[in-house]
Amino acid sequence: MSKLLSRRTLLKGLGAAVALPWLEAMDPIYSWANAAQSRPLRLGFFYVPNGIHMQDWRPNDEGRLCELPSILSPLARLEDDITIISGLTADKARPNGDGPGDHARAMGAFLTGAQPRKTDGSDFRVGVSVDQVAATRLADQTRLASLEIGADPSAMAGNCDSGYSCVYSGTISWRSATTPMPKMVNPRLVFDRLFSTDSGANRARRDAQRRSILDFVREESGSLERGLGANDRRKLDEYFTAIRDIEARIDRAARLPQVAAPNVTLPAAVPSSYEEHIRLLADLLVLAFQTDTTRIATFVFANEGSNRSYPFINIREGHHELSHHENNPAKLDKIKQINLFHTTQLAYLLGKLKDTREGNGSLLDHSMIVYGSGNSDGNRHNHDDLPIVVAGKASGTIATGRHVRVTRETPINNLWLSLLDRMDSGVESFGDGTGRLSELAG
Repeated sequence: MSKLLSRRTLLKGLGAAVALPWLEAMDPIYSWANAAQSRPLRLGFFYVPNGIHMQDWRPNDEGRLCELPSILSPLARLEDDITIISGLTADKARPNGDGPGDHARAMGAFLTGAQPRKTDGSDFRVGVSVDQVAATRLADQTRLASLEIGADPSAMAGNCDSGYSCVYSGTISWRSATTPMPKMVNPRLVFDRLFSTDSGANRARRDAQRRSILDFVREESGSLERGLGANDRRKLDEYFTAIRDIEARIDRAARLPQVAAPNVTLPAAVPSSYEEHIRLLADLLVLAFQTDTTRIATFVFANEGSNRSYPFINIREGHHELSHHENNPAKLDKIKQINLFHTTQLAYLLGKLKDTREGNGSLLDHSMIVYGSGNSDGNRHNHDDLPIVVAGKASGTIATGRHVRVTRETPINNLWLSLLDRMDSGVESFGDGTGRLSELAG
């Protein structure tokens, strides 16, 4: 019989702390029947900028998903794990008397439900974001209250959009109305935050010897494995293999030359490939959820208003430039290809969550992953009928495999309230929310 392990077991050695994935030996009375109820819920928010080509995003019919629109086609394998929601509105991303600046407001208001103060100075103000509401509620249950990552750095100053501070265009998570949570961009730093316990002599020694973190915990894990059942030993081996693969990819990225990028300074160990960068961050996020190091995360694929080009898919114009398409068919097709690239990366991350077993289900079954944008059509800068996908079954409390169309002008904060309820946040209201989305339960 396997020995009982604490859910908080850490393997430690030379400044590294490696949390374990969920194992059968961690349940005092394990049964497949009650496993789903004992798993913690994870909540993640994934953001893409400049809106979406909505004609190839929105399913034609409500109800059961039969055939996904072309932009969402990479999610075909995950069709039964997603809910597409149409009709939600971010009213506080609208001008409401403040004039131009829709990109800054789109990201600033997306998770906060608050109108960003129009300023390009240090007196910025918006509101507490929904991820941080959940993080505060769960702060004493995980090693990290939340994880904020992204492929673009968060600018904390300057004028990025018609008199709005760059902090709004580059920050999606806010601990308070005046405290932005900058994103971590460098995969090495994310890895260290998840697994390192110091940055002094032990860290220098580990790096100098160029040995994996796992080399310092193998001795402890060896004694641990001897007391585990066959399923747990296999799962532990798969987990260690995943960590070692990520370490190797980060080291490889640090050694390879960077692609020339005028006026842009990339931090060390950021892959020159945008796709590899996103996927490294995705793998790290999966590990963070798998080990219960955190249950709350935000992931920004690119900052709002991003003019990143995509030459690797033969698009050399900037994304923001193309989003002002004026219904030009050639520009619309390129916007569609960029959108498709982003959903392909989403499919990669969701696939990893789905393939990670936990109890009698998967990590995705015990998650709520929201993907979307604070803009709908980038040309019109409209903030109604937003493109939103919710992935994961939230331990059976969300009915998936559907397209749900809510009444137009329904506040997106109603969705946030519904997710907060599932996190047992105890929050009664949020932003301009008017209630909960009963449609989520089917």
